[in-house]
Amino acid sequence: MNQRNLEHGKKPSKIRELFEIAKKRKEKYGIDNVYDFSIGNPSIPAPEIVYETLRDLIDKSSNEEVHFYTSNPGDLSVRNAIAEYLSKTYHTELKGDYIFMTCAAAAALSISFNALLEKGDEVIVFAPFFPEYSILIEHTDAKTVIVKPDSKTFLPDFDDFKNKISPKTRIVVINSPSNPTGVVYKEDTLIKISEILKEKEKEFNHPIYLIADDPYRELIYDDIDFPIVTRYYDNSLICYSFSKSVSLPGARIGYIAINPKAKDVEDIFFAICGASRALGYVCAPSLYQFMIPHILGKTSDLSIYKKNRDLLYSELKNIGYEMIYPDGAFYIFMKALEDDAEKFALNALDYNLVIVPSDSFGYKGYVRIAYCVKEEIINNSIPSFKKLYERYQK
Repeated sequence: MNQRNLEHGKKPSKIRELFEIAKKRKEKYGIDNVYDFSIGNPSIPAPEIVYETLRDLIDKSSNEEVHFYTSNPGDLSVRNAIAEYLSKTYHTELKGDYIFMTCAAAAALSISFNALLEKGDEVIVFAPFFPEYSILIEHTDAKTVIVKPDSKTFLPDFDDFKNKISPKTRIVVINSPSNPTGVVYKEDTLIKISEILKEKEKEFNHPIYLIADDPYRELIYDDIDFPIVTRYYDNSLICYSFSKSVSLPGARIGYIAINPKAKDVEDIFFAICGASRALGYVCAPSLYQFMIPHILGKTSDLSIYKKNRDLLYSELKNIGYEMIYPDGAFYIFMKALEDDAEKFALNALDYNLVIVPSDSFGYKGYVRIAYCVKEEIINNSIPSFKKLYERYQK
């Protein structure tokens, strides 16, 4: 059997490992006595229009329409609706012909990497980053290259970024708002990244693709406009999921949107079609495809996450913890009270606090706290965070 895949299967991600630990502790101590901040699983319901649309589609449509295969890239009317919505909302120019429906963002990233990478290519990611990037990149026999962040802002260190781009660089991945920091790349940051890449494209005389992993783009709580990547850089792709903004993580529906201005855009699209075949991602769930035109622009009640953020950030700050202020997503990136974040997270379990150490995110000394939970979990967890803090003060 494939030894690399065997290893991945035997050793799940740290996030999933802690998620399973939390489930066992809930069975032992009771669900209300374990404070599970391990996984980015939305806790608020999908908007009512989702349920209404799904009921209508099932009741009023024939099986052929909502349960049978669409074309491999997805139904064209759905893709056109997405392109029209994105173009109008974010003042960009996208086309349904260059949108490919996927089983959420993980499949979108996997397909894109397999379409654009060959053995020996390099993919740049900005630390701290979602750990699964490395797994998906490694599957293509390409190499993950990590750019360190500015330690104060957790935006990219641009000098390190310039130095890490090489003739082998084929893709740069950005994730804003960020998992795990909640940091948002504002327009000036995106312009800077784009300028550096344009310079390097000329130097090396080949395209460098900028892939935006965008599942959190609606989850911005402060007065910040979201700058969509296709407005600033031609050789760009967007990977999106409806999991977070509409609370549909189990539906597994999303898309890849290719910038029509990208060099050889048709070949990119066909390479994506071919990669989806090779990976077995043939036709995203049709029922959820047909739902999308009816819910574009709709979200769950994201103000609940903002309330959670403000509450948890304030309480942890008052206790004495240091952390990055998160403008978006639903994570707090908090400095561990010792250099070994793995050990700190293990000690937190003594107080039934389930938090994720940052080592697997490509950065040491921090923990990720997913606050997409019910408010009472946050309120009830504060005494445990205090006890953990006091333990280290002693």
